[in-house]
Amino acid sequence: MKKIVVIGGGHGQSTILKGLKELEDVELATIVTVADDGGSTGRLRAMYDVPAMGDVRNVLVALADEDNWLAQLMDFRFAGEENTDVVGHNLGNLILTALTQMRGSFIKAIVETSKLMNVKGEVVPSSLEVISLYAVMDDDTIVKGEANIPSFNHHIKKVFYDHEVKANKEAIKKILEADLIIYGIGSVYTSILPNIIIPDIQKALKETGARRVYFANCMTQNNETFDYDLEDHIKALEDHGAIIDLVIKHCENIPFYIRSRYLKENSIEVLDHGSEKEVWERELLDFSKSLVRHDSAKIKTVVSELLGD
Repeated sequence: MKKIVVIGGGHGQSTILKGLKELEDVELATIVTVADDGGSTGRLRAMYDVPAMGDVRNVLVALADEDNWLAQLMDFRFAGEENTDVVGHNLGNLILTALTQMRGSFIKAIVETSKLMNVKGEVVPSSLEVISLYAVMDDDTIVKGEANIPSFNHHIKKVFYDHEVKANKEAIKKILEADLIIYGIGSVYTSILPNIIIPDIQKALKETGARRVYFANCMTQNNETFDYDLEDHIKALEDHGAIIDLVIKHCENIPFYIRSRYLKENSIEVLDHGSEKEVWERELLDFSKSLVRHDSAKIKTVVSELLGD
């Protein structure tokens, strides 16, 4: 039984997990950031002093049975005038908040919800604290809040917390016991690094015997990595304490009309200009709906190759 740990947050992490949950003879765990402070998650944090649960909800849904009724409900968002009553909230965020209060534990809320949703794998918050992410920009401006960081039109020099955050002990255990650790896919500074900058997680990533693999983004993100190449992404991760043994990059040619569309949003293809890391180029992408997205089934194929390598 191989043990895989995925570290990240956001929709990219969910895309990976949708593929990996189909693998046989695999023990799957995902370490999730709890630094999100935007939207429904941010409102619940402020009202109830609970860890951010938006990314936790996303990965619970990704790992659940496709026909599970609760998984379908968890992503339901109440429509109407924003920030009034339940409007704008995801039902899943409200359920996790209610269970956290009822059981007196965020972990117990995740465990009970996982059972109800028949989740394949274990969802592990990187910390159990209520934390806020900070960033230092290239002009030395300091920005507070994961939701605010991408809105500043400056390069990010580093992200950090304003105090030493304690890691969830279960996250450390999973990293040390893993055979394969996957970073990504997703926002480098606001999805992956909020986990990695926790000191005990950095230490565990150095000590683990697992192969540490970065699934690289295919497109840059406006106001976060808007002119980064592959080497810049790797450097950002390693400068913050990530250890990378192997990089997986897409090999497909992105159609011109799609690249043109992304360029209007200040997003360009992430290119490899000669990384010193070992890089595997593989088919990873889906161009349906005229978008560039990673394909869960293709990721599953590559991870199967990694496990047999």
